[in-house]
Amino acid sequence: MNYRQLGKTGLLVSEIGFGGEWLERHDEEHSVDLVRYAGELGINIIDCWMSDPKSRDIIGKGMEGRRDKWIVQGHIGATHQDGQYVRTRDMNFVPQAFEDLLRRLKTDYVDLGMIHYVDAQEDWDRCVGTEYIEYVYKLRESGKIRHIGLSTHNPRIAKQAAETGIVDMILFSVNPALDMKPAIEDIDTLFAPDYEGLSGLDPERAQLYRLCEEKGVGITVMKPYFGGRLFDPAQTPFGVTLTPAQCIHYALTRPAVASVLCGYDTREQIDAALAYESASEEEKDYTSVLASAPLHAFTGQCTYCGHCKPCPAEIDIALVNKFYDLASVQPQVPESVKQHYLALEHHASECVACRGCESRCPFGVEISERMAKTAALFGC
Repeated sequence: MNYRQLGKTGLLVSEIGFGGEWLERHDEEHSVDLVRYAGELGINIIDCWMSDPKSRDIIGKGMEGRRDKWIVQGHIGATHQDGQYVRTRDMNFVPQAFEDLLRRLKTDYVDLGMIHYVDAQEDWDRCVGTEYIEYVYKLRESGKIRHIGLSTHNPRIAKQAAETGIVDMILFSVNPALDMKPAIEDIDTLFAPDYEGLSGLDPERAQLYRLCEEKGVGITVMKPYFGGRLFDPAQTPFGVTLTPAQCIHYALTRPAVASVLCGYDTREQIDAALAYESASEEEKDYTSVLASAPLHAFTGQCTYCGHCKPCPAEIDIALVNKFYDLASVQPQVPESVKQHYLALEHHASECVACRGCESRCPFGVEISERMAKTAALFGC
């Protein structure tokens, strides 16, 4: 298992994580076994947004005796009222739901205290402008949460959270289908099979990933498989299907992404996700699939996939492109990005304009031109 640092939290999280949403589908013994099995294989981050007692009990029992090995995303504002899940900022319900989470997880803290599920501007304003956020801060001060996070499907909300400095990390929905969608406050519209006129990475989502990378705000990923739609020929928006390894690799090649949290019904599904760690570059390659798809290709956009290798000047083209994208959207080049770029062994100015990389790029990116722009931007 490979591990990545989750932004500025300092936490090292497994590239493959555990999304706990489906645990309540099965009997307790089966689901507890899934959590334990995942932990034995090196998965160390798990998300618990569910308010129902069964899911929380399962995760608590699955982590029992190994709590120190797990990094927990526990949500603040996911409540259970009259036997139903209710998202709320009402302080008559929020504290008791969080204390219930700690009790059922058999722990006295969660590593990542998540501002739960904010997709609408009105809800964001309600979170940051009331006693709800004061409660979140108090949880951090008391040590009941170690870091503050946010879960959202809306890049516009995520950008605000990253810019304000309120959060250390974000749980965001990332897959190549959703990445084409513009910022939407209604999750039902977001997941609707409507891709008319859409093509490639939505600019606001690209900005979010770059902003998080610049600010040190780590991203953990939900919905990497798009609820299985990307495996289904009848539902994929691309006209072709992807594999788990390709979906995971797509998410992990977004800037700032540290871990991809998949949902599991069986041990075999955990094995399928973890097969990513030993997969060949060909097995992980999503770019060739998307580039040849009959619908919605990412033409002209660098996805940092690395197909441009090898470079006769030994330039790490994908990384240079990444730093260019991070810097070029800012009024001034951020000093942190500049220093990372300057630390590279080879720079864009060393490009010999052979264009061999362009012949290998699945998306037709004009790499030689980007190298010239990068050299001008950074001065080397």
